[in-house]
Amino acid sequence: MDSSFFTEFLYLTDFRTVIFIGILIGLFFMMYRLEKKGVNFSRRMLLATAIGLMLGVSIQAIAGFPSSPLEVRFIAEIETWYGLIANGFMSLLRMLIVPLVFVSMIRIIVTMEQGVSLKKLTFRTIGMLVATTTLAALVGIMAGQLFQVGVNTTLIEGDLVIFEAEPIVSTLLGLLPANPIAAMANGDVVPVIIFAVFIGTAIKRQMKKSLSVVKPFIDLVEAFYTIIFGVSMTVIKWMPYAIVALLANTIVGRGLAVIREVIGFTSAIYVSFIIMFFIHLLIIALNGLNPIRYLQNVTDVLILAFTSRSSLGTLPVSIEKLTTQVGLNQGTATFVGSLGANGGMNGSAGVYPALVAVMLANMIGRPIDLTFIIMLMIVIASASFGIAGIPGAATVAVSIVLAGVGLGELFPLIAAIVAIDPILDMGRTFLNVNGTLVTAVTVGKSLNQIDEEIYDQQLKHKPSKAPTA
Repeated sequence: MDSSFFTEFLYLTDFRTVIFIGILIGLFFMMYRLEKKGVNFSRRMLLATAIGLMLGVSIQAIAGFPSSPLEVRFIAEIETWYGLIANGFMSLLRMLIVPLVFVSMIRIIVTMEQGVSLKKLTFRTIGMLVATTTLAALVGIMAGQLFQVGVNTTLIEGDLVIFEAEPIVSTLLGLLPANPIAAMANGDVVPVIIFAVFIGTAIKRQMKKSLSVVKPFIDLVEAFYTIIFGVSMTVIKWMPYAIVALLANTIVGRGLAVIREVIGFTSAIYVSFIIMFFIHLLIIALNGLNPIRYLQNVTDVLILAFTSRSSLGTLPVSIEKLTTQVGLNQGTATFVGSLGANGGMNGSAGVYPALVAVMLANMIGRPIDLTFIIMLMIVIASASFGIAGIPGAATVAVSIVLAGVGLGELFPLIAAIVAIDPILDMGRTFLNVNGTLVTAVTVGKSLNQIDEEIYDQQLKHKPSKAPTA
């Protein structure tokens, strides 16, 4: 099969490609049968994760675990075809982000009770996100020292582009919605939120003066919200199928051999993620809530975050689970979820840049003293907002932090780390999303906006089932 029809159009030149496409279809049929038999949604998500892992490793094993997987023709073909499902699902989720956030923010303000302060909600959310990100950075620093990352190491592997860090004023200015339509088209969520807040506030004021005039628009917002939420439920139903392709695709495309080159850094960062994850659970417990029940309620979101590597892409699912399974007020869930998907990321903006900075400092013999640690944590806290919640954004966060602590010129030395970025990004996104969920729970609890009966029933009486459209 060497004609251009197969090599360039169908992208099918190896019988193994056809076999593994058939296997994926067979696995989808199996997942469908489990759904019809009433196996609950969370169990199917966990099963999909295990299946995706085994499928990806199996393909790598048949190829002999190549160091450059995508140079193997049949692996490149499988990665492309599996990507149709994996990337297609993420595209559908991203399709929902702007309309869901925009209409939800307007609806939040319009329906907000008089006793709830938008300013209080904003400051508590930002404060919690910054606090947990700073704490995550400290965990990353400690892990870096414990594992001695960068000591007697030179990870030089070609030249990379050094990102120029922008002044904080420019970053903040860029968050303002100079062109709301352009912001929507580009998927810039923070400007969309700000624009929606202005509209919602104006409607709220006019409701006191001219309710009959703004009532049709309020009804339109409510109707559009109901419709877009229904679309979200339809897309979310397909998650178990997408997880199989997402996880298998990541392993197929990146391989396992490259991890050996940076095993110390990989170990340090995942130990940091685990420590920070348990700190998150401690925060849940300090809020007077059962952390085991919390995990039961948000497992689906965390699995999607780990496999999709996109905080923004996970946003519609995060909002839905916070509302229907954690029992959080819809407005708070949307507000905190949207901010958390664009800043204050514990993994991408906290642990990761801190660990990279420690590694580079060790490589050049710079002392990791109290001055360096304080400066690093201040830079990380300042730079933790405005980082888009999409795969690869952590690299930009690292470049900004390194420039802030005077290590910007050493950015090319982390080429081997960047080479395994998808492997690291799975854990980073998991921690990013969990940090946002914990922030939402903490803020909601402080404002008495969590229905604890819903929160508790998810484990005791009403196990999670597949959402319906």
